[in-house]
Amino acid sequence: MKSVYIIGALKNKQVPLLGNALRKAGFDAFDSWYAPGFDADRYWRDYTKIRGLSYKEALQDYSAQNVFQFDRSHLDRCDMAVMLMPAGKSGHLELGYMIGKGKKGFILFDKEPKRYDVMTNFATDIFFGVGNLIEALRNA
Repeated sequence: MKSVYIIGALKNKQVPLLGNALRKAGFDAFDSWYAPGFDADRYWRDYTKIRGLSYKEALQDYSAQNVFQFDRSHLDRCDMAVMLMPAGKSGHLELGYMIGKGKKGFILFDKEPKRYDVMTNFATDIFFGVGNLIEALRNA
């Protein structure tokens, strides 16, 4: 069974729905990073500020390292990735990490982007519908 890491934003409510669609299609879809919810990054920031940590120090703290190692272990485990748009900076870093590891990395847009970006060419392919994406994942 092919494993797919779903990359996306904590605020994107479509993440678990895409996960369900990929699981229904027979993939091992990883979207468990989504469970902490929309405010996870803000809570982490506020917590480290209360402790008096700088951003650089906060990144090295146990809480950040635990989440980072969790995510990275699943990025390493999965065969390929799909970045569900819209996604933020972290998502783009994760997609680049996967492609840099020689794995396939796809982008699923929710609509035609207003701002075109030529660096999207780093992706294995782009899609605007789940059906076409699933077919490409089966053939990947």
